[in-house]
Amino acid sequence: MSTHYEFTPRGVCSRKMNFEINGDTIESMSVEGGCNGNLKGISALVKGKKIEEVIAALDGIECGMKPTSCPDQIARALKQYQAQQ
Repeated sequence: MSTHYEFTPRGVCSRKMNFEINGDTIESMSVEGGCNGNLKGISALVKGKKIEEVIAALDGIECGMKPTSCPDQIARALKQYQAQQ
């Protein structure tokens, strides 16, 4: 059974991230706002992946001069999700 998780990112162009998670696996992800094509691509790449694998791949990625990015915010969202479980 999957769980819906919603995250509001900070410091980036995207406004909301929605996850469907089953156990420790991401079933799907969608993002409102941000760079549409890039985020659709990232959403496709994380589908079916383990949460820890996605965190390891995306954590700490920066966007230009910003100290964070949409990929980094995805990692933060997943860390927050794990902390709440």
